[in-house]
Amino acid sequence: MKTSTCKYFLLIGAAGLILACSTKKDTFINRNFHAVNTEYNVLYNGNLALTAGIEDLKTSYVDNYWDVLSVERMQPTLEQQQPTDKPNANFQRAEEKAVKAIQKHSMNIGNSERNPQMDEAHLLLGKARYYDNRYIPALEALNYILLKYPNSSQIDEAKVWREKVNIRIDNDGVAIKNLNKLIKEKGEAMEPQIFSDANAMLAQAYIKEEKIDSAAYLLKKAVIYTKDKEKKARYRFIVGQLHEKLKEPDSAFAYFQKVIDMKRQSPRIYIIQAHARQAAQFDYKKGDTLAFMEKYRKLLKDRENRPYLDWLNYQVAVFYDKQDLDSTAVVYYNKSLRAKPKDRYLNATNYRSIGEINFENAQYVAAGKYYDSTLVHLDDRTREYKAIKKKRDNLADVIKYEAIAQVNDSILHITSLNEQGRLAYYEDYIKKLKVQDELKRKRAEAEAQKQANIAANQNNVMGGNDALGLEGGLKGGLQTTGAMPAVKSNMPGARGVTQPGSSTTTTTGTDAGAGGGVSNFQFYNTSAVAYGQMEFKKRWGGRALVDNWRWSSELRGAAQDNDDAIADADSLGNSKDEVLDPRYDPNFYITQLPTEQVILDSLAKERNFAYYQLGIIYKEKFKEYRRSVDKLERLLVNNPEERLILPAKYNLYKVYEILGDAANAEKYKNQVLNEYPDSRYAQMIRNPQSEDIYKGSPEAVYAGVYKMYEDGKIREAAAQTDVYIDTYTGEEINSKFELLKAQLTGRLQGIEEYKKQLNYVALTYPNSEEGKRAEEWLKTQIPLLEKINFGQEALSYKLVFKFAPGDPRIAPLTAKLEKFIKEGVNNYIKLTTDIYTTNEDFIVVHGFISKLAAEDAATVLTDYKEYKIGETPTIISTEDYKVVMIRKNFNQYLSTYKIE
Repeated sequence: MKTSTCKYFLLIGAAGLILACSTKKDTFINRNFHAVNTEYNVLYNGNLALTAGIEDLKTSYVDNYWDVLSVERMQPTLEQQQPTDKPNANFQRAEEKAVKAIQKHSMNIGNSERNPQMDEAHLLLGKARYYDNRYIPALEALNYILLKYPNSSQIDEAKVWREKVNIRIDNDGVAIKNLNKLIKEKGEAMEPQIFSDANAMLAQAYIKEEKIDSAAYLLKKAVIYTKDKEKKARYRFIVGQLHEKLKEPDSAFAYFQKVIDMKRQSPRIYIIQAHARQAAQFDYKKGDTLAFMEKYRKLLKDRENRPYLDWLNYQVAVFYDKQDLDSTAVVYYNKSLRAKPKDRYLNATNYRSIGEINFENAQYVAAGKYYDSTLVHLDDRTREYKAIKKKRDNLADVIKYEAIAQVNDSILHITSLNEQGRLAYYEDYIKKLKVQDELKRKRAEAEAQKQANIAANQNNVMGGNDALGLEGGLKGGLQTTGAMPAVKSNMPGARGVTQPGSSTTTTTGTDAGAGGGVSNFQFYNTSAVAYGQMEFKKRWGGRALVDNWRWSSELRGAAQDNDDAIADADSLGNSKDEVLDPRYDPNFYITQLPTEQVILDSLAKERNFAYYQLGIIYKEKFKEYRRSVDKLERLLVNNPEERLILPAKYNLYKVYEILGDAANAEKYKNQVLNEYPDSRYAQMIRNPQSEDIYKGSPEAVYAGVYKMYEDGKIREAAAQTDVYIDTYTGEEINSKFELLKAQLTGRLQGIEEYKKQLNYVALTYPNSEEGKRAEEWLKTQIPLLEKINFGQEALSYKLVFKFAPGDPRIAPLTAKLEKFIKEGVNNYIKLTTDIYTTNEDFIVVHGFISKLAAEDAATVLTDYKEYKIGETPTIISTEDYKVVMIRKNFNQYLSTYKIE
């Protein structure tokens, strides 16, 4: 009976449970069953996933502290994601739970929702989609709450989240209007955190609209009402940034200090960045530098700040940089880089700053390398990237011309000395070289000793003292301290060597070491290898890997044939090495100096041109006016070519005018006006706005010459190009004239000269558009043209007559040929005059469809009395004629391929 009663109760309970599962019945049991199941099962897990996703986002998100922070952090959009980035799975899980709650537990009966948890389900759905960057579906879920649940307890939060979405989709005006309305209507009646979020998001909208003062006011209110310490610290930091934008440094400093005063209640990164922003306001000239450095020393020593050494070292580097302590600044910039910053722009700033220091110190090669590293870490779409790229490209010219000026100056200076002066110069140089070599040697020895000690210690740890293959431990020369032996016979690996104090003989072919898998072969022993390298350098010095390496190149003929004698001589000490090293012999350098006057003149000419180019580059491209003056002044004292004097003086006049040095500006102005009164530069000084000046500007002149080239006036354009290349020496327009000259050279002299001229342009102007175009043509045009040769299948033929330009026979011949073409009534036959070379033209009759037709025409022209021309035409196929015009090898064609 009792059993039957239990069964009945179980059946009734099961039936009740089944009935409660229905979402179609509006009963107390059904409503509460689905509400409880939704709240404590599905939504609970969904909210856990959402919270976990937000925490992951806070951890992984990299803020851009170089700009005003966003109020909240978001996942990167699809456009911003890297190929390896994956969406946060927690947000997807939260969305799945919200969808499950809606699909399984919604009780929409009679157009009314009977499950009171459905508004929270839709809110969770909207939040999950929002964080997943799917804003329109999120807006749909949030609008559903506002439409279906106007009396929901979540209505205020839903409204705030809806405006978050509007801000993300750039509906800032709508968001501002709705949030202002919500705050005005509800105000502090809302839950404190929701009220704080509403103010914070309204501030974000105002930041996007550049209404900074309104944004700062609202964020201050948000700080008051939020209990989230992380948000409180973030909002305060943003307020500080906004006061910076408003040029209110005192207010900004105070808010950054509030962040710092939060101590462990704030994430550490905000505190570090608050210190950084305060440092940016520091007056490096008048401020208390001792207090500043004392503060940063404490920050650097604090163990909690170890993850942020990149930022701290950067701030110290900036401090020293502003104090013009370049070497110390570089040390700290490098420390910042060695901390491996996650912030790409911090990396770029470190590299750029070191590059700028090197540039200021005229270390142009090093500066160029650091600018290259800077570009790697910058977005190539930014203005800063383009500016640094341009500076780096211009720096290539500076590096080139500075090297030419320095090397040629040095050579010319030394060659100007007498014999004793040259000897003294190189002896002084050799003394410095020896000091440098000695320092290098000591550093190499110290490094080798260090590596040997490390290897010995590692061997001790790995397999005990016997790991080196020494029976009974490291005895005699190899002590347990890791010191290397002083006696060569004590080196490990020598067969049959009896160790001092040991009656046994060490053999290297056995597994004597306790390390088991450790090889006893001496070349696998890092300790032995490091020691051997150190001993070799001590004994022999730096030797190249060549045959007969023990022979000195200077003394090969005089050295003894006996290798052992050489070894003994070399082992006497470093003094012997110094005698044998040709770098320590002054004559090694003196014999390499040029002596011919032609070479010296060429070096001087090249040096002077380099100085001129540097003066112009510093003036026009870097605005480094003092350096420009230095280079141009040095040019003028070096007896430059006449073509460089006038533009150098004119540019000195302009630079001194910019610098405000009226006396020097007037001096060079008068020199230009008095010595070159009819020059273009004098005209520009007298009347800078003159229309005649514009017409005579380099760009206008180039346009005129190029028009001549387009009109087929090849010889005239070539002559004008040569003139203007000299006229505009050192000016930016010169690269255009040089490229035009290359094209004209190709037309007049053929592919080989064209190739040489293109190569010259590419090497001389590598960073200009013309230089890059020349390089491109060398890679694309030239290979195609070089493939064209005689012997291709003929499609048509021509009759060719060769004359010098202006030959009196051209006119009567042309008249007869025109008559022949007219009487032939053949629309395909045409007559042209083609420029072949500088001194030769072709009169060409085109359009013969076969060799026989061309031969018949030649016969008619030479034999018929109506024409009876005295010149014998050359029959050539159209394809071979193209080869002749490209290669300028008509004579070769006549001797080898001429059609008889």
